Amino acid sequence: MSAIDGGLRVVRSSPFIQLQDAGRFGVRHLGVTQCGALDWIAHRWANWLLGNPLTAAVVEITLGDAEFECTRDATLALTGADLGARLDDQPLMPWRSFKVLEGQRLSFAQPRQGARAYLAAPGGFQAPQVLGSCASMLREGLGGLHGDGRALAVGDAPGWSGSADATRQMPAEFIPEYQTTPCLQLILGAQIGDFRGQSLFDAFNSEWLIDQRADRMGIRLQGPQLQCQRGAMISEGIPLGAVQVPPDGQPIILLNDRQTIGGYPRLGALTPQAVARLAQCLPGQTLRLTPTTQDGALLAQRRLLTQWR
Repeated sequence: MSAIDGGLRVVRSSPFIQLQDAGRFGVRHLGVTQCGALDWIAHRWANWLLGNPLTAAVVEITLGDAEFECTRDATLALTGADLGARLDDQPLMPWRSFKVLEGQRLSFAQPRQGARAYLAAPGGFQAPQVLGSCASMLREGLGGLHGDGRALAVGDAPGWSGSADATRQMPAEFIPEYQTTPCLQLILGAQIGDFRGQSLFDAFNSEWLIDQRADRMGIRLQGPQLQCQRGAMISEGIPLGAVQVPPDGQPIILLNDRQTIGGYPRLGALTPQAVARLAQCLPGQTLRLTPTTQDGALLAQRRLLTQWR
């Protein structure tokens, strides 16, 4: 059966229900941002459960409020947040593969733990490749099911071409929990010495509140006012997880849909693992920041990547 025959029919959706893969790389010099799954760890596990390439496209479901009708029998996988998923009338917990039958309804209510769930299909959902990725990015009109960046809409029918004959069981020790206050590691940046000593103490010894102004582009934090002694800056490239501090002293953590350059001073950048954990935080939750070195972060990332070998 070809991808155009679908596999899921979207019954209920929102602007936060999108096709995402590992992201778009090597194009930032064109002004095109990264995109891709915010919780890249849950994205990888969803694909791993079905034996897919770890970079394959999935449906990123943010905050729930979505429903799909299964239009053929299949084995799917679900990871990430607990959004009150149900298969017909039966509760469906994340971090597992599961069978669906033609005509069944898969629905998501609202967050119970975490913010984003990832739904994988055999071989990955199929969509046009734009600059090497099908990751959805509405602002730039790239990716998604129709190649124009739009979220999945009612009536859309994303499909796949794989079979997932042999599925895997999620190792229990790798299943995260999203309830405790996260402590996110931050690699110190080039402007760290321009912040006042009290501001640096406050940055790493205070709880930060996640503002309501949070999306795939970035997340604002509320807490102590950080003061930087640096004057005007020339805009420079912005890495994933960059922690910018605008004149109001309240940090902004930049995520996958960030702009490619920026001119605010930075404390540094979150590690990739910290970015994935942040993606599961809801507005109103608190977090803490802790400094780390580039060498330490690289070692931790290499250890993390061995989980999928």
